[in-house]
Amino acid sequence: MRIIAILLTYIFINNFILVKFMGLCPFIGVSKNSESAIGMGLAVSFVAGTASAVCWCVYYGLLVPFGLEYLQTIAFILVIAALVQLVEMVLRKMSPSLYKALGIFLPLITTNCAVLGIAIINIDEAYNLLESFTAGIAAGLGFTMAIILMSNIREKLELKPVRRSFKGVPIAFVSAGLMALAFMAFDNSLLANLHLA
Repeated sequence: MRIIAILLTYIFINNFILVKFMGLCPFIGVSKNSESAIGMGLAVSFVAGTASAVCWCVYYGLLVPFGLEYLQTIAFILVIAALVQLVEMVLRKMSPSLYKALGIFLPLITTNCAVLGIAIINIDEAYNLLESFTAGIAAGLGFTMAIILMSNIREKLELKPVRRSFKGVPIAFVSAGLMALAFMAFDNSLLANLHLA
């Protein structure tokens, strides 16, 4: 039941984009079309889930035994950077069009505060390895859901008459704000009603 609670928490209740406002750069930059949004969402989900598990192992396997907990952020960034390089190499070989569409935003996953944020939250919440991996995947799925919703909205907005001063990024931020308001309906009472908290 705790795993389900973690999934619901990081997909809906504490969505990194719409509730915590972390990772907005790729969210706004890549949400112009659905194909790029799906690719970025899957890449972030993979990196967040894998990084959460690997960072947990690094923290409890290397940093804690040697009293180096203060190096947590640096160690986690190195793990995330290595995983992003792996994703970049795989995409370059398997899907050159998606690799080209993601452009500069793919290496930016390394500095995406949502990925680093979930790795640190896992340690702060004292999650075990499975819970850390689940939280990472859930945070990535929440990111994916938000970016796909935004890409659909932005594709529809391209066909609608929008004032010139609001075209592009301004209307995207207004739309993101309205989506964030909608996500405020999800709160911890959802978990309590499902008897998962």
